[in-house]
Amino acid sequence: MRYAIQWLRSLIFSAQAYFAMIPIALIFLPWALIDRRGAFGAVHAWTGWIRWTASWMVGLKSEIRGPIPEGEVMIAAKHQSFFDIILICSALPRPKFIMKKQLLWAPIVGWYALRIGCVPVDRGRRGAAIKGMVEKVRANAVEPGQLIIFPQGTRVAAGVSMPYKVGVGVLYNELKAPVVPVACNVGVFWPRHAVYRKPGTAVIEFLPAIEPGLPIRAFLATVEEVVETRSDALMAEAGFPALER
Repeated sequence: MRYAIQWLRSLIFSAQAYFAMIPIALIFLPWALIDRRGAFGAVHAWTGWIRWTASWMVGLKSEIRGPIPEGEVMIAAKHQSFFDIILICSALPRPKFIMKKQLLWAPIVGWYALRIGCVPVDRGRRGAAIKGMVEKVRANAVEPGQLIIFPQGTRVAAGVSMPYKVGVGVLYNELKAPVVPVACNVGVFWPRHAVYRKPGTAVIEFLPAIEPGLPIRAFLATVEEVVETRSDALMAEAGFPALER
């Protein structure tokens, strides 16, 4: 019975989270049309709303740890569910993503994503996708902000291993920008493909920046080591079984 009640609460929470996009998008639209700050205001308002409603509707509190980067940096983040995106965007002053091109067609999300400077990428052939990613990021470099990329390329469930893709290494090498790794335990509470939201405290943690200059292979090994090790520790803190790597 307790599980059923929590599942129903989770369903109601998820429904209101998506419906909340509409009034927030409309309220901020006039400002967003004339100034990108309006688009970021909408993003922060919506992500703040989700964090607040999650805390009392399903008992899922959230916490941001580590120094929040404010300058021109890349963010290499562990991606376990939609909630880690929400937490990262709520914390960063000017977040922007490398995202799937198909999301441009999503109502509300697509337009606001372009307005805050997200970089749409066609994830077709691997080599062409990486080349296109670099070109589009370079062309978008005039827009200030923190560029978020998920090194594993997709959401990865808590406890599941998946290699880090070379794309983040290519961007690091080409853009000569510091990279801030981000660890999380969000997937313990908010699974990828499930309605149920588990009560607890979801955490994302901004880790020390990796400065430019490393060879690509060394950079990939470093970012994977720090993100996976710290994510494992955060998941263990949340009661998730310890993992062997």
